[in-house]
Amino acid sequence: MKNFFLFIALCFITVLQAQEIKVSTKDNDLKLAALPYYSYGKGLGITSADSLFQLNIRFRIQNRIGYIQNEDEDAAYDGQIRRLRLRFDGYVGNPKYLYVIQLSFAPGDVGEIQEGENLNIIRDAAVFYRPNKHWNLVFGQTKIPGNRQRVNSSGALQLTDRSINNGKFNIDRDFGIQAYYLNEKHDAFSYNIKTAVTTGEGRNWTKSPDNGVAVTGKLELFPLGAFTKDGANFEGDLAREKSPKLMLSGVYHQNNHARRTQGQLGDDLFEQRTMKSFLADAMLKYNGWAAMATYMKRDAKNPITVNPDDITESNYVYTGNGMDYQLSYIFPSMYEIIGRYSTQSANNNIKDLAPNTREYTFGVTKYVWEHAFKVQTEFTYDKLSYFNGKTKDNWYVRFQIEIGI
Repeated sequence: MKNFFLFIALCFITVLQAQEIKVSTKDNDLKLAALPYYSYGKGLGITSADSLFQLNIRFRIQNRIGYIQNEDEDAAYDGQIRRLRLRFDGYVGNPKYLYVIQLSFAPGDVGEIQEGENLNIIRDAAVFYRPNKHWNLVFGQTKIPGNRQRVNSSGALQLTDRSINNGKFNIDRDFGIQAYYLNEKHDAFSYNIKTAVTTGEGRNWTKSPDNGVAVTGKLELFPLGAFTKDGANFEGDLAREKSPKLMLSGVYHQNNHARRTQGQLGDDLFEQRTMKSFLADAMLKYNGWAAMATYMKRDAKNPITVNPDDITESNYVYTGNGMDYQLSYIFPSMYEIIGRYSTQSANNNIKDLAPNTREYTFGVTKYVWEHAFKVQTEFTYDKLSYFNGKTKDNWYVRFQIEIGI
């Protein structure tokens, strides 16, 4: 592992010494590969008179209300500010040296305040070195290169939230070092290589020093060339691609000695576990049509951990796999219809603790100002199947408005 860190350090030094290529500063849209936040506008930007400092400010709000009917439970309404976020980015001294800060304030983002736990306001706090159009080097806390829907901003989704498989299997924000090599061309075969070495404990972890790291590697292929307007980073074919565009990607992630049930997320385990994840995506867009398919899988040896002081209490790593299929069409009027089907299967070693799930979702979205201002409605039906043969049927209807700059 020491040799691996030495290799990463040498890579950083090599790139820092690379020939300088001027980075354009004609606008304040950074478009950092590690932070593919969708933005239709440019936010509110301030650049110093000597061009040695830039600050760009953005915000976004997701307000939603829903009606929920879970089997064997009373029906209920749910109204909440799902997301409220502020983002600051820019550069200091030179456009090659960039920074990004993102803060969250909604209860669902921050979580409950608990004694001994950190307040999770900080989502992103990272420093970037971008010596040329191909390389991005990152140090700090931000998203690691996971599956497409997770890496995309929650503000760039067609439906009101990500799939059930993203909720169980995704690899989330973490603190560490990332290196990206980007080689996208609009009309020719293109590819991106993205890597990360991180703590593996998720955002804002300070409970104890870490004795294991997480390593991540991702390959993205664009056989027909890159998408228009960075279209791989937002759902739906808002750009109405004039020729078919395809993205294929694969991720391998290993989180050594993880302390939480989902690696960077979840409750604390009673014993550490090493988790291995494989994620694969395909995205196709053409003339208003958009299709996505995703496979997600997590494995861990002996996933169930038991409290040594009370053997009746346990916690487990969610091991298993899932598939998502999503299809949409956007009309010239900027109304869009979306359908998604998801399957989720728990491994045999936890099948008596977690049900298998099938989820069906249908949604209609009206884009007022692309993804930056949209109105969304959604109906979702879940069928849960338990190891003893019992099943449950749950459903909800949801209405959401998103607005931001």
